[in-house]
Amino acid sequence: MDGSIAVSRPPEPDDLGFPVLLPAAVHRVVSLVPSLTEAVAYSEGGLLAGITDWCSHPAGLRAARIGGTKNPDIAGIAALAPDLVLANEEENRPADLASLRALGLPVWVTRVRTLGEAFSSLHRMITLACRLPRPAWLDAAEACWADLPEAGHGMVRTAIVPIWRRPWMVLGRDTFAGDVLARLGVRNVYAGHQDRYPRIGIEQLRAAGAGMMILPDEPYQFSAADGPEAFPAVPAALVSGRHLTWYGPSLADAPAVLSRQLRNVIAPLA
Repeated sequence: MDGSIAVSRPPEPDDLGFPVLLPAAVHRVVSLVPSLTEAVAYSEGGLLAGITDWCSHPAGLRAARIGGTKNPDIAGIAALAPDLVLANEEENRPADLASLRALGLPVWVTRVRTLGEAFSSLHRMITLACRLPRPAWLDAAEACWADLPEAGHGMVRTAIVPIWRRPWMVLGRDTFAGDVLARLGVRNVYAGHQDRYPRIGIEQLRAAGAGMMILPDEPYQFSAADGPEAFPAVPAALVSGRHLTWYGPSLADAPAVLSRQLRNVIAPLA
């Protein structure tokens, strides 16, 4: 015997409190969430071994594509032998994550409902789960939001924020995007709804008394020709879904980008 003593590392809880047995060093990461892919890429892109078909930022990603967020290739992920799999409670299905865990893969799940949670979740994911130093982009992103009012203060506009049509679905209570908009002075008409993403009929939406419609380009790709025409009496703002719903490096640009887009409204037709 060489006299060395094996040290057992205790598991660390992810954002859901699920214990994750993390390796001492992380060299290969599979990301099942586009925003988390971008966060890792900007921190240490060489870690990415696998990413989803929807991972689009930054440009030029060369990691293996392992399917969608809702239908990942479990066997393909296992074949990549990752040290860590990154997931999100909203984006990914519990059954898929359970299958990955059953194969012995460490799965770290994020949970983000507010801007503050985004910053703390990203810090833990990068420094604790990925074993990386805190990146400069995360400091920059926090600084960009530091001087803005807390959610609920200085709201000057009421809005409805559709995220899908056929059927129409909108932002409801307790959402990250809703918190981002609140920090920019927007009150979500359906912020008090019992559902986080309620389905609301088009006539009810038109009668809700919103001062404007906010139409992001994801998950549904609203555009000038697809969305504003459904609300002819209400001004509409087309906004970047990445800056509204992603938590990662895009947060550093989000206040300026979204503020500009919220000012650039399409006038009502009626």
